[in-house]
Amino acid sequence: METLNKMSILSDKPATAIDAPEWFIKSQDCAWQTFLDAPAPTNRSEQWRFGNRKQLNFEEYSPAAFLDTEDVDIQIEGLEEASAQFIFANDGIIHAEADLPDGVICLPLEDALQQHSELVQKYFAQNETKLGSAKYAALHLANAQAGLFVYVPKGIEIEKPIECYHIVSGDKATIFPHTLIITEENAKVSVIDYFKSGETSPGLVIAMNDLTAAPGSTLSYTSVQDLNLDSKLISVSSLETSRDARIKSFNLNIGASWVRNESHSRLTGNGAHTDMLSLNIASGTQEYDQRTFQSHEAAHTYSDLLYKNTSYGKAKTTFSGLISVDDGAHFTDAYQTCRNLLMDDTTEANSMPGLQINADNVKCSHGSTVSAISDEEIFYLQARGIHAVSARQLIARGFNIEVIEKIEDEKIEELMLKYVDQKFSSVI
Repeated sequence: METLNKMSILSDKPATAIDAPEWFIKSQDCAWQTFLDAPAPTNRSEQWRFGNRKQLNFEEYSPAAFLDTEDVDIQIEGLEEASAQFIFANDGIIHAEADLPDGVICLPLEDALQQHSELVQKYFAQNETKLGSAKYAALHLANAQAGLFVYVPKGIEIEKPIECYHIVSGDKATIFPHTLIITEENAKVSVIDYFKSGETSPGLVIAMNDLTAAPGSTLSYTSVQDLNLDSKLISVSSLETSRDARIKSFNLNIGASWVRNESHSRLTGNGAHTDMLSLNIASGTQEYDQRTFQSHEAAHTYSDLLYKNTSYGKAKTTFSGLISVDDGAHFTDAYQTCRNLLMDDTTEANSMPGLQINADNVKCSHGSTVSAISDEEIFYLQARGIHAVSARQLIARGFNIEVIEKIEDEKIEELMLKYVDQKFSSVI
């Protein structure tokens, strides 16, 4: 294990998962070659405009070493009740329990590859990475051996969410979690991914999730990024929504020193509906970089994007989003909103919303705002006996609640508010 931990994720060919099917081994070999051949982002790339490419120096990072259960000292803060709970530490499964309806497949990725190889192959990484991190998506696919596979058959609704924790521990350790969720016709499921780390050691998470909703189904996905302030995360999300289906994706970022989130939503059937939500609270010198693509490929589709950033200190946030309406995707209804609240005059917020419309009879809008809390607002609350610091936190909390309420699940909303309040308490 000591030798493994000295390997570089950039120069040493990763080992393939034990007992993986032949197609998966070949796909990992192909992904590794793609990573080696793909150029690194440059300052001429529009997809990395305002992005900090210096954060992509991963030469000293190595695959995470095996971690015993007793060595995991991470507080698990999740729901009181869940349909299933999985905990991965350094890409190894250390806990698994589930109480799910018959027919539902919910397994660690390695087990799913062995037991349901053809099903995994049908959905695994089928969409191209288009938002700037194709090189690092290939690095992920070359290394991915851990993560969660969820398949919900036709007509089955899972009442309580499925929880999955991804823990990284060790100096310059790297994990590559992959989440693959499929809902068949009229099925329903909610999945929460948590990304956590030890208190001090810098770690790296390069994650991907594939979300596929068949006609009439409902899929909710929540991501909570609570890594330590020396760690980094790249997350690439792919959403594919079919006829009359709905996918709701919510990302919460409160930890890590640098985060790059990329979300590509494809609406491929009439009546498809996606909600893309994100809440980011950055402090100190944290940097959150978010890129989105709402791709309307069929008529009568609906998408709504709401991203909110609250920044303290010298933190920096970047948002770049595009709504694209294809030929023939008439009667598209699409919205894209990014709101930035600056809590100090040393913070930086960059927003670049965009539209590309190639159809008629559409209703599309995009917008972005950047503002600070006004002295009048603080004075109003002080006049009612509220201290200035508390007043600022109350206003910031209220600013963020709008996004949380769109989750439309009371228990998950309460949990997200708990994480938000913990973050606010650390920046007072």
